[in-house]
This record gives sequence, structure tokens and C-alpha cells, in this order.
Amino acid sequence: MANEQKDTVTITLNGVQAEVPKDLRIIEAAEQLGVGIAHYCYHPGLSAPAMCRMCLVEVEGAPKLAPACVTQVAEGQVIHTESERSREARQGTLEFYLANHPLDCPVCDKSGECKLQDYTHAEGAKHGRSIEPKRVLGQDDFGGDILYDGDRCIMCTRCVRFMREVAEDDRLCVVQRGHRSVIDTFFEHGVEGNLWAGNIVDICPVGALLSKDFLHKARVWDLDNGPSICPNCSQGCNIRIDTRDNLVMRLRPRSNPDVNSYWMCDYGRHSYEWMNLQERVEAPLMRAADGTLTAGSWQNTVHALLDRLRSARAKGATVTVIGSPFHGNEDNGLLARLAQVLGGGDLRFQADRAADEVVLPGFPKLARRRDLAANVRGLEVLGYAQSAAPTAPAAPRAGVVIALGNDVTAEAVAAAHGAEMFVAIVAQANAALSAADFVLPTTTFAEAEGTFTNVEGRVQRFWPALQPPALARPAWQILGVLLAGLEDGTAPATAGDAFLLLGDRHAEFSGLSYDMIGARGALINDPVTIGAGAGGTT
Repeated sequence: MANEQKDTVTITLNGVQAEVPKDLRIIEAAEQLGVGIAHYCYHPGLSAPAMCRMCLVEVEGAPKLAPACVTQVAEGQVIHTESERSREARQGTLEFYLANHPLDCPVCDKSGECKLQDYTHAEGAKHGRSIEPKRVLGQDDFGGDILYDGDRCIMCTRCVRFMREVAEDDRLCVVQRGHRSVIDTFFEHGVEGNLWAGNIVDICPVGALLSKDFLHKARVWDLDNGPSICPNCSQGCNIRIDTRDNLVMRLRPRSNPDVNSYWMCDYGRHSYEWMNLQERVEAPLMRAADGTLTAGSWQNTVHALLDRLRSARAKGATVTVIGSPFHGNEDNGLLARLAQVLGGGDLRFQADRAADEVVLPGFPKLARRRDLAANVRGLEVLGYAQSAAPTAPAAPRAGVVIALGNDVTAEAVAAAHGAEMFVAIVAQANAALSAADFVLPTTTFAEAEGTFTNVEGRVQRFWPALQPPALARPAWQILGVLLAGLEDGTAPATAGDAFLLLGDRHAEFSGLSYDMIGARGALINDPVTIGAGAGGTT
């Protein structure tokens, strides 16, 4: 094959020869080869202005150092990122940045995840040579959740380019000249009202842009963080949950080009306090003869519940199950199976709806969806019907109601008072307890492993970020034990086993596994294709 027809080129990076795609820039090729190149203005989701001058590398044959963020790889290129000229350029650039940068590390929220801090520690000068006083620009409130500290700003313009290119809402610009340059808004118009503005805090490489919500809340090295999925709308943005002392401190986007790129909306970002649940149900509860709810062991409570369920099945009692779009496919799938084992029943759920769907113009696959819960599509695939107000069976005192999650409506609770038996699988004490015959303490999505199915049918995994109360159990585990007791079968041992059970009864999940889903998710099967006998994932 002729060279011009090849999709790759051969380069030599720091003495190592490698073949890389020919459309890459040097900084991207280096990253693929495991070599990090220092940078500030470059961001993979934005244009590259090559203005910070941190990514200068030596290319043999070139008359001067080349900015790696805009220089494309070429056949036979020999690149040195650690040559004396490259290191000298970076050290000089760092010295200029530090000439006016305040020594705010002890009080800066970015300390511990600041690129200026990291690069200076790695190869910055041990002593500064500037004897002039540092310029002082002060802070500015950009509106909404954003606070700007001009003294710390290094003029990378990532925030300006994000608002212009991705949010397509040109509210920020650079004003003044030289060392007096600052980022500013237009007149009195800040970034408030733009649902995507919080992303500029994430992409700021230093502590110039701050979240008022997270301000002085925690040191980043004290935070534990784990990968998860945003539960606050059906888009299913990939996120990281940062926690401290078993409380959620903040949510941050996690890169996934198939779902949310590098971004997330401010609605999802700031809707996390509900995960820090108070007044937890800490033990299984069963209603005693005198009408009070009494705590007991899991073993005794499950045995008593199984006896009641077998009796209801024998009498042919009607069954209504209320699923939760804030719980995973595993939980809701086994709940639907429980209804089937009890003789078939009515599967319902409720999800709040936003007034409008808000699309990110620069990445239109991402939007704050109308359904303000993560697993609406998953429930629909599992056979649940969405209703404005889930209710108990129409025939009073002649049915079984099993409700999952803390989002059970007051109407459902009122209707459940007329049912023969009401089982509430909840994490937090709520109105459902007043009507429940059995209360089974469960975990939230942030305390468990599982999957959500987003609006386009992509199944995505989440992992536990918080520790649940000692006696709380994942809903799939509770339901698996109940099913094993009713069917004389074996309960699933892990969330992965519970997920595989979905494929046995729902063609859309057939063939999928946790290994196949991985960190980026996998689309559910196309029922039309399955019906034709082809199978596989779309």
C-alpha cells in the first residue's frame, strides 16, 4: 500500500518508534503512547489556540520549538519532549506565570489538583527572580455558582472558549492587556441562567474559577471518589462522586464520548444533597399485632414475609409493584419478576418531568432531559408503565402492593392503606412507613453496584461511593432472596449475577454482561433484530 494511502504514520517519540493515526496532533499522539506533555490552554473538547506555550517540544529538523497542541504528526517525525531546549522553555514559561501568581495554595480550593502546582513541583525553578510586587486584581462574582479570582488566572481562555464553542452562549471574554488581562462578563450579565456554566470550573487548570457550593468545603486529598452515573435525568451522564466522611461533597463529569463528552449540566451537578440521606431505615421492620412497626432480624422478617406472600398467591390476590427510576435495572427487573411469580400484576412507576429539554449546542447528544430520573428507559424496557400517580389495586383490601425506593408518592401510600399487604423497600424513613406491613431497608444507587439504561438505550454501570447502614441491603439482593424462597431457586450472589438474570426474561438485555458494558456502556439489543433471529447489540 502506498504511503499516502496509509491511515497511520511512524514517529519517534523520546527515542521510541511507534505507529500512530496520521490525523493526531503531537500532544494526542504522546498521550496515546503514555507520555504526558505539560499544557494549560489545550483541552481535548475545545479548540487549541497554542497560547500558553507550555507544550513546546523539539522536533528534529524544525527551526524552533513546536507547540504540541497544534502541530500534527508526520511520517518520520522525531520528537523530543524532555530535551534540554524543551525543559528550558517550560521552566521559563512557569517562571513568567509565577511572577504574578499569588501564593494561595494553603487556601485555594484547587490545591491538590492544580496543574500549575503540579508542573512547578515537577520542574519549576527553586527560587523566583522577580523583585517587583505582584499585581492584585481581586475577585469577581460571575453569577450563579461561579466565583472568579483574577489574581490566580493564567489566561488559558478555556472558560471563554467553552462558553463560545460548546455552550454557544458568548458571555465571557478577555479584557485589558498584558499583565492586567482578566476574564470578564458583559456589563451586568453573568453566567447565571446558563445550565452548562459549571463546566468552566472543571476545566480551569488553576484556582481561578471556583464553585461557591464547594468553596472551602473540603481538601481534595481528603476526598474519596468513584465512577458513577448521574441519577438526576435520563441522559445518564458519566460522573465521579467525591465523598468525605461518607457524605457526597460534589459531582464532577467523567469523560464518555458516547454520552456526555467531558461535560454535565448544572442541574445534575448540584442535585446531590438527597444522596446524603438522613433518618435512614436501619433495620427490617414488621407490623406487630398491636399495629406498631417492630424491628427484627433479616431472617425472621423474610420468613414472615414469604409466608404472607405464599398465602396471597394461593388466594389469587391482585399484585401491584411500584418501581423506581432511581434504582438500577437489577432492582427493578427482579421486582418485575416477583410480580410475575406472585401471579402477574400491574407494574408502574413515576418520574418527575422538567418543563423543557435543554440541549448543549456544541455537543447536541447531551441534554438535560425531561425525565428527571436516570432509569426511566430501563423501567419501560422491563415492562413498567409510567403514570402520574401510582396507586394500589382498585379492589380495596384484596391486593398486595410492593413499592421500591424513596420516590413513592403520597397518593400511592394513601391507596396502599386499602391493600391487604403493603411492602416498602426503602432507604429512608418516609410516608410509606405509615401504611407498610413490612419495611425492608435498602441502599441507594450511590451505595450499591448496578446499571441504568439511559434515554438512547445505553446500559451503563455505576459503582458504590458511600457506605450504607450496616443492615441495609441492595434491593436486588432482597428481591433475589424472596424469589429464591418462592421458586425454590438460588439467589444471585452479585449484582453481575442479578443483571444476567434480566437477559433470561428480557430480550433487550440478552447477551449483555458487566464485562461487555465496561466503563463506557453498551446499547440494549434491538427487539426487531432479535425477533428476526439475528440477536446481538446495536
